[in-house]
Amino acid sequence: MEQSTGQGAQPAVEVTLRRFTLADVDAMMAWASDPLAAAPCRWEPYTSTEPLLAYLRDAVLPHPWFRAICLAGDDRPVGAISVSPTDDGCRAELGYVLARAHWGKGVATAAVRRALAQVFGEVEGLLRVEALVDVPNVASQRVLEKAGFTREAVLRRYCVLKGNVKDMVIHSFISTDTVLLELD
Repeated sequence: MEQSTGQGAQPAVEVTLRRFTLADVDAMMAWASDPLAAAPCRWEPYTSTEPLLAYLRDAVLPHPWFRAICLAGDDRPVGAISVSPTDDGCRAELGYVLARAHWGKGVATAAVRRALAQVFGEVEGLLRVEALVDVPNVASQRVLEKAGFTREAVLRRYCVLKGNVKDMVIHSFISTDTVLLELD
């Protein structure tokens, strides 16, 4: 996989990705309790730290590729990004969530780029990363496109999310695509 540097008008946002720890639970509540941040996710907003701590302990920590999104120079998570294996070992599904205070600032795009730059070297046999986005979530689709994903199709009546049948847009990034580390 190639990496290149884009020539964006604004300086790129710098993020780091790291494994979560149990101590991150309070920082996670900033987005995990926000109904707008949780709206496109499979989970409902958390109302207390106890169930979030259980999720962190039982699902996040053992997950093979679930990372905290941190702004450069600050170790507090402002979001999360995961690359989850599918039944087909060459594919994985990307998911991310970000605290609303950081929306529209390039943080999600920077995190997706950073994840792509890392995950193909860390997950043996991975050839394709997919992302499914609700059709009305144009901002998330734009994040993926700016990070180098290819929009492939609209999957009509693809899934039920929080009781509603949804059309989803599928995007992909394959191991031979170029990661644009600084393009906005």
